[in-house]
Amino acid sequence: MSQHRPALGAVQETLLIPLYGRAVEHRAAEPALRDPRAVQLVEAMDYDFSRFAELPSLTGSVLRTVLFDHWTRDFLARHPNGTVVEIGTGLNTRYERTDNGRARWFDLDLPDVIALRREFFADTPRRTMLAGSVTEDGWLAEIRQQPQRPVLFSAEAVLPFLSAEQVRGVVERIARAFPGCWLALDSNSPELVAAQDQHDALSKVAARLRWACPDIDGVADWVPGSRVIGSHTLTSLPAPVYRGLPAAHRRLLDDLATRRLPQVTGYRMHLLRLP
Repeated sequence: MSQHRPALGAVQETLLIPLYGRAVEHRAAEPALRDPRAVQLVEAMDYDFSRFAELPSLTGSVLRTVLFDHWTRDFLARHPNGTVVEIGTGLNTRYERTDNGRARWFDLDLPDVIALRREFFADTPRRTMLAGSVTEDGWLAEIRQQPQRPVLFSAEAVLPFLSAEQVRGVVERIARAFPGCWLALDSNSPELVAAQDQHDALSKVAARLRWACPDIDGVADWVPGSRVIGSHTLTSLPAPVYRGLPAAHRRLLDDLATRRLPQVTGYRMHLLRLP
């Protein structure tokens, strides 16, 4: 691959952190996930990834992805012909890791990210890239033009960069447009948002978290009838996910569980069922 220099906005630049984390993890002797495409993408970028080298939060970003992958596989096992919508797709490769050969996929992100993504990925009959903002309505209308199927919306490391009002608007619009859908998202406690300048990765980029979520039940209350299917910290992953991790990762999580660090307990990943 030739070298590509990413020209991205401040928030969009954060997509390079989990990309690098997956590439590093892939090269580990016993990785939590395999992602050879991430290695190729990092090698194709004219970007100083060394600024993120050996950051503890890289492992956290990988484990978050493992959980979102688990939720996606579980959704597709229940709904093999379903639709998966990756909100803020960045340079994610969840399709390559979890696709079942039957599902319909949409990759949504801002125009500068989709322009970069198109340098490495192409639309197919089952997979479509959408350039737009999650806070607008056009992308929802485009997905609604497709035959009705069960839908999983996956918003990994996206909504915390929006305001609380914007996050609520996104959740409410998705619920109205796709009754009965699933929504996977992550959140940070008010304490973590207040301390983000000390975060090992965020302190190295210009983007800043805006939405603080003290309790996911409050998000569910935005749309009456919503249910919280799962809510996890990195040290309280679902048993199948935890058991599937390499021994070194399990030992790390066991140690973190005993220490109860605020940066671990204040970060959560959630799966909601919207009515």
